[in-house]
Amino acid sequence: MDAVWIAPTLAVLAVVVDVTIRVIALVIVPINRRPQTAAAWLLAIFLIPYIGFLLFLLIGSTKLPKGRRDKQLEINRYIVETTDGMEQVLLDPPGPDWLEPIVELNRTLGAMPLVGGNTATLHPEYEESLEAMTAAVRGSRRFVHAEFYIISFDHTTAPFFDALEDAVARGVTVRVLLDHIASLRATGYLRTIRKLKSIGVDWHLMLPVQPWRLRYQRPDLRNHRKLLVIDGTVAFTGSQNVIDRSYNKRGNMRRGLRWTDLMVQFEGPIVAGINALFVTDWYSETDDLITRETKPAVPATGRLAVDAQVVPSGPGFEGENNLRLFNALLYNAQERIIITSPYFVPDDSMLYAITTAAQRGLDVQLFVSEVADQPVVYHAQRSYYEVLLRAGVRIWLYPAPTVLHAKHFTIDDEVAVIGSSNMDMRSFSLNLEISIMVRSGSFVDSLREIEMGYRGLSHELDLDQWLSRPVRSKVLDNLARLSAAVQ
Repeated sequence: MDAVWIAPTLAVLAVVVDVTIRVIALVIVPINRRPQTAAAWLLAIFLIPYIGFLLFLLIGSTKLPKGRRDKQLEINRYIVETTDGMEQVLLDPPGPDWLEPIVELNRTLGAMPLVGGNTATLHPEYEESLEAMTAAVRGSRRFVHAEFYIISFDHTTAPFFDALEDAVARGVTVRVLLDHIASLRATGYLRTIRKLKSIGVDWHLMLPVQPWRLRYQRPDLRNHRKLLVIDGTVAFTGSQNVIDRSYNKRGNMRRGLRWTDLMVQFEGPIVAGINALFVTDWYSETDDLITRETKPAVPATGRLAVDAQVVPSGPGFEGENNLRLFNALLYNAQERIIITSPYFVPDDSMLYAITTAAQRGLDVQLFVSEVADQPVVYHAQRSYYEVLLRAGVRIWLYPAPTVLHAKHFTIDDEVAVIGSSNMDMRSFSLNLEISIMVRSGSFVDSLREIEMGYRGLSHELDLDQWLSRPVRSKVLDNLARLSAAVQ
C-alpha cells in the first residue's frame, strides 16, 4: 500500500471500530440491568470508548461463573431437604401479621427457614468480641468453621490463631475460608498464609482471582461474609473481620482511625442455618460437600429465646435477596426504623422506601460515620443526605476518628436485621453476604441500647448546616454518586 494511504486507512478503521463498539454497547449493555446502571455504563463507553468497553468486559457482569451458580442451586435444594419442618419451631408468642409473608419471601429466595428457640448475645466491643470467639474455639470438640472477608495474623488476632492451632492439636477439624482479594490487600497477607499453613488448618481462598490456575471471575465480586461456627452449637456473625481494629494500615494509624463493630453470638437451631452457609461456600471453593456434622440443637426456652432466619445473598442468587428483605421490612414498619450502616449508598427502591417511611410520619433514623476509609463511597453516601433530611430522616454522624462499621437495623419494637451486609449497591449486587432476621422484643431492646450509645456520642446533622457546606464538597459528592451506578 502506498504510504500516502496508510494514515487515512487507519483513521477510517478507527472510526469503524469506534462506531462498532458504540452500536454493540447499545445492544448488550441494557440487557437485564437497571436503567440507571445501563446509562452509566453507556456514558462511560461513549466518552472513552476503548477504555470504557474494556472495563465493561472486565467488571460489567454481576454474575458468578455458571458453575458456581449451579452449585448454589444444588446447595439450596440440600438446605431445603435438611431443614424441612423446622418452621414448626417458631413464633411463640405470635409476631406481627405482616411478618409471615416476609418469612416466606426469605425462604423462597434463600432456602433458609425461620426457626425458634435460639439465644442471642450481642458483642459490641471489638476486643471483647475477638476474645469471645477465641474462647469458643478453645472450647471446640468436633469442628470449627471460620469464614471471614478478612483474616489477618497480627498482634491483636494472635490469640485467635493460637486457639485454632490448639484445636488442631486436639484433633478438632478446623476449616477456614478467607476472601482472596480482601485478605491479599490486608497488611501481612503472606505472614497470615504462612501461619495458616504452619498450624495445620484446612484453609481455602474464597473467589480467588488466579487466571493462571483457571480460577477467575469479575475481580470485585467478593465474599463479604463473616461467620464462625463451633461444633454446630454456637455461631457468631456480624460486621467484624479477624484483624486489628486499625486494619494495620499506616494511613489509618496516622489518622487515628479505628473500627467499631457488632457481632452476635447465637445458640440453638439457627446455628445449623449459619453452618449451612459455610457448607455452601466450602463446596463452591473445594467441590467437597461436607456431610451433616451438626446434631439437632435443643431449642432454648424462656425470656431470652428468639426467632431467627438466615438470609444469604449475593451474585450466586438470581435476585438481590438482602435488598428485597430490607425493602419489605421498611414498607411494613409501623412506628420506627433505625439504621446503622458504614456504607450507605441505596438504590432508588431503597431510597424511596426510606423516604416514604419518614413521610408517613415514622421515626426514621440513620447512623453513619463522620469519617470513612473509602473516599469514593464516602462522598457517594453524602450525596443522599439532602433528600433524606428533606424527607424527615434524622441523620447521626458518629464522631471521628472511629469508623462505625456495625451493620444492623431495627423495625418497630419486634424485628431486627444484623449481619455483614451494608446498605449499598455493592452489597446488594456484587458481594456475598449473610443477614440474620431476628424476631424478638428483647433482642430489639438490646440493639436499642447500643443505638442509644451511638446517639450519645454522635451529633445530629442539620439541613441548613448541610446545605451550607463548601461547593467543592458538593461537587465531589455528586461525582462520586455517578460511580455508584456502574455495577
